[in-house]
Amino acid sequence: MMMKSLRQVKKSKSYRLEKCSPEMEKHQFTAPSEQYSTGFVTKNSPPPAVEFPTSPQLIFGEEIVHFSHPQHPLSMVDLPDLFNCVGCKEYGSGKRFLCQKCEFQMHDFCALAPPTLKAHPFHSQHSLFFHSKPGKSGMGGKVKCDVCGKPTKGFAFLCTACAFQMHPCCAMLNTEIDFPSHPHTLKILPTASSAALDPSSFVCAECKKRRSGKVYRCTVCEYHLHAACAKTKINGLLANGIRPPQKPSVLAAAARVASQVVIEFIGGLVEGIGESVGDVLVQNIAKGNTVSPANSSPKPRYR
Repeated sequence: MMMKSLRQVKKSKSYRLEKCSPEMEKHQFTAPSEQYSTGFVTKNSPPPAVEFPTSPQLIFGEEIVHFSHPQHPLSMVDLPDLFNCVGCKEYGSGKRFLCQKCEFQMHDFCALAPPTLKAHPFHSQHSLFFHSKPGKSGMGGKVKCDVCGKPTKGFAFLCTACAFQMHPCCAMLNTEIDFPSHPHTLKILPTASSAALDPSSFVCAECKKRRSGKVYRCTVCEYHLHAACAKTKINGLLANGIRPPQKPSVLAAAARVASQVVIEFIGGLVEGIGESVGDVLVQNIAKGNTVSPANSSPKPRYR
């Protein structure tokens, strides 16, 4: 589903995101050199200064009516708590569009994502189109972002010429970034052409793990950073001191289930032994013999 354009509704401070018409498509504009940005404007309005992936600028308190939530307007706010974006289904903190009548919350960059990205540094050979649903895997498995390596579950930029796709948050990253916890500039590693450049072979300095997805490397030292960890600078988690919630691993979940089964088995065994001893004790009492549970088994008769 294509993203919709932004226009002011009458004289209020509410904006409505609408589907792009054929006439509007004639007025596509691009950002200045060395930047990448696309958007759509009406004939009578000058091209606004939009530079994607720079975070969209709106006055706090202004409202939009988003195509994914037309029943209520959304207000732009900045809150320090953790939330799950209804658009991309990923976590965020800080800036967001919030519905004050229900639980709807969306990243600012998801709500204002442009319809098209041209010559994005991560995929410069093809244009990327905004879709409200992720692409489908030909093998029936989970579809993953080609930047961070995490599954795409909602809003995403897709390439119609190949299978490339990425989260709106990942689209805000660039090939070179500055990360607050490291003093040097980081550059994205090229696509793995050998085992030495395999992203899963590097240990991230932030999460201390290996994983799939793109990796940044320091231009001065041996510092490595997952693109998935670099996203915390974009989605507000880093600024608000929130660590991304970790999904339990399959092995850990299996180990917990196995241990619970063993505990229940031992508990049932002990309970069964206790019931047997109790039955013997009751039978002896009925016969007039008081036998302790430890000596509950009948004594052999000797001639």
